[in-house]
Amino acid sequence: MAKQKAQIGLVGLAVMGQNLVLNMNDKGYSVAVYNRTGSRTEDFMKGPAAGRDTITPTYTIEELAGALERPRRIMLMVKAGEVVDKFIDSLLPHLEAGDIIIDGGNSHYPDSIRRTRELKEKGILFVGTGVSGGEEGARHGPSIMPGGNPQAWPHLKEIFQAIAAKTPQGEACADWVGSDGAGHYVKMVHNGIEYGDMQLISEAYHLMKQGLGMTNDEMHKTFTAWNKTELDSYLIEITADILKTKDKDGTYVVDTILDAAGQKGTGKWTGINALDAGIPVTLIVEAVFARALSALKEERVAAARILTGSGITPLTEDRSTFLEALRKALLASKIVSYAQGFMLIREANNTYKWDIDYGNVALLWREGCIIRSVFLEYIKEAFDKDPNLANLLLDSWFKNVIDDAQSSWRRVIALAVQAGIPVPTLSSALAFYDGYRSERLPANMIQAQRDYFGAHTYERVGGPRGEFHHFDWTGTGIATSGSYTA
Repeated sequence: MAKQKAQIGLVGLAVMGQNLVLNMNDKGYSVAVYNRTGSRTEDFMKGPAAGRDTITPTYTIEELAGALERPRRIMLMVKAGEVVDKFIDSLLPHLEAGDIIIDGGNSHYPDSIRRTRELKEKGILFVGTGVSGGEEGARHGPSIMPGGNPQAWPHLKEIFQAIAAKTPQGEACADWVGSDGAGHYVKMVHNGIEYGDMQLISEAYHLMKQGLGMTNDEMHKTFTAWNKTELDSYLIEITADILKTKDKDGTYVVDTILDAAGQKGTGKWTGINALDAGIPVTLIVEAVFARALSALKEERVAAARILTGSGITPLTEDRSTFLEALRKALLASKIVSYAQGFMLIREANNTYKWDIDYGNVALLWREGCIIRSVFLEYIKEAFDKDPNLANLLLDSWFKNVIDDAQSSWRRVIALAVQAGIPVPTLSSALAFYDGYRSERLPANMIQAQRDYFGAHTYERVGGPRGEFHHFDWTGTGIATSGSYTA
């Protein structure tokens, strides 16, 4: 008797892929697996998948395709970029119209736009889905952000929502985001916000450690307490855990780690896209640059011997009062980070006509993903109240939090500047807030300069938008020489 065909296939048996397979299988789905290196497939079947007769090992692409029920659902968990395209090319000869290819890696959204279009022309349904939560999330419930060909979603919805993380109300953190590149775009912005959150927390840690001279145990207790407030989140939780963790020799592990942060590129993609779109995602960009600055370790060590600071450190503040001010500053800055992220998603949604539900995006991030937090429930409520909300800062809940935090936010940044402790994301968040709430900014001077040296023209106060003028600044009737690209 022939073995019943598997309901879904998965390519790529690194830890994330293995954990997703086990998660699917635990939820009652039969899975066929393939890895380019057959020995890894064998190790998986003898190890984590041992005794699971509804996981089927395959050793060729043809065998994988033959092991799946129709329409075939094949999820790729491989390195983003050229590797994805090569696997798609190898799959195509063995697929039929209506079969589905899912890219679950951290692919760049323009690639997902292209793949959706190209595969549609061949009769294949493509889905590019963000998967967040790391190895633990993949095993027990990730946040899943699918986009691509909408005809594929009815065939994937049940599986994805079964394996996804659930909110306390039982809602699955997996739902359709939008067409072609929408899923991977939302995952990209998620990762950008993640960069911002991590940098904000590290700045708070720096102020506690260098500014207040707190011990790791004291900081652990502080972050643990913060996790019982509006800051309740996965990243605050693991920060508290990191601060208490010791190695076998009794030393704190965090103190043995070199202060040079790496990155894989999704934060950079977010910054580049924001610059291309003209959306001021300043906090995320500062977080990316902060990692880049940290990587200049040798230069910083040399500079520390030459360059001087304020000499005011450490902070001479009442500890408990300052820590509460710092908590509020962190919360206010976090609000700005999310506000900027949703500004960027809105711009892309308008450009690509993805029809993204912003409240639904907040729900997808509510559990399972790295930026999961209680905070996201308020974002969902804000967009549920007003789907056309221009900016989260304008929602009453967020406005009230900012109003309450504002004096503390300003005081913390002022003290950090006086003490010579860098707080690039805390300060950029405040600068954005002050800029966004300003009815008038000094950009009229920039336009005057541009018109003076390059005849770039300007709009007039009180005049209709879109009507441009040029002034003869030098009395010669022509623009002065200079750059015409500023």
